[in-house]
Amino acid sequence: MRPGRLLAQLAAHAVLVAGGVAMVLPFWWMLLTAFRPAEEIFTGGIALFPERFHGLANFEQALTSAPLLRFMLNGVIVCAGILVVQLAVAIPAAYALAKLPFTGTRLLFGCVVGAIAIPIQVPALPLYLAFAELRLLNTYFALMFPFFLSVFAIFLLRQVFKQYPDEIIQAARLDGAGEFEIVWRFVVPAAAPAIAAFSIFSIVAHWNDLYWPLIVITETRLAPPPLGMLFFRDAETGSNYGALMAGATMITAPLVLAFLVARRRFIQGITMTGLK
Repeated sequence: MRPGRLLAQLAAHAVLVAGGVAMVLPFWWMLLTAFRPAEEIFTGGIALFPERFHGLANFEQALTSAPLLRFMLNGVIVCAGILVVQLAVAIPAAYALAKLPFTGTRLLFGCVVGAIAIPIQVPALPLYLAFAELRLLNTYFALMFPFFLSVFAIFLLRQVFKQYPDEIIQAARLDGAGEFEIVWRFVVPAAAPAIAAFSIFSIVAHWNDLYWPLIVITETRLAPPPLGMLFFRDAETGSNYGALMAGATMITAPLVLAFLVARRRFIQGITMTGLK
């Protein structure tokens, strides 16, 4: 290998390693704080490991000072409910845009692409007023409803479904299969990596969402994890950052574990959208 190419590869790997360290460092510092006693947290020095282990006390206080397990259960209910409806709506819509030509297909797909650029902050006020008028604030439905339609899911799955061979669909139609049967029996299994990738996107986004729950939820019993951490910090722990970081560790751990388990599917799903 030529020296110039070797240096270029070393430089590229150095940049990747630096980026990886920059991304992992906040999580490591969170874990470090969760296992430290209070006097070590506020010292001026930087240590990669705690000098004195205080993790059990921090985690015990995190579990007893606030209903963290309830917050996590709320997160599971909200994320699962949103994801199920998103897929139930996005899969048929994406299939129609990809495989069922009709008048206005391009215009409708253009609207889908344009809608991706609209953040939740834009319709937040009218949605809040509607939920208040219908007395649906402080409900799981209020947390989930604005996200039932995911234009990003429609866009992503449409790109994947476009690659599915038309010959197989035509053969299934000749065998008497209906469009819904074709979608769920043939197309969806082939697009499983992309669906898994979107599922990770959706779960992470709504598990970590603070903006919308902060608007529609005021009761602690319905708080999802990020909002629950605000209640936890303000009402219980005060300046006890060890217990606060212990709670943050417990709330973050399921997402990290889920991604590690599904990382291969996630990478496959992302790369599928670029295949021709």
